[in-house]
Amino acid sequence: MGTAGGTFLSIVPNIQSEDIVKTVILATVGAVVSFMISLLLKSLNKKHKK
Repeated sequence: MGTAGGTFLSIVPNIQSEDIVKTVILATVGAVVSFMISLLLKSLNKKHKK
């Protein structure tokens, strides 16, 4: 816990707001793509079982 906390506290001052926005956008895009792929695979699986 001490090592993780120290690492986190040493990284925080170096993070710029641009990086946070970019990370949030990439995480959102990744989540949406993952969700869409899972729906596609579920649909294909249902069609294959029939």
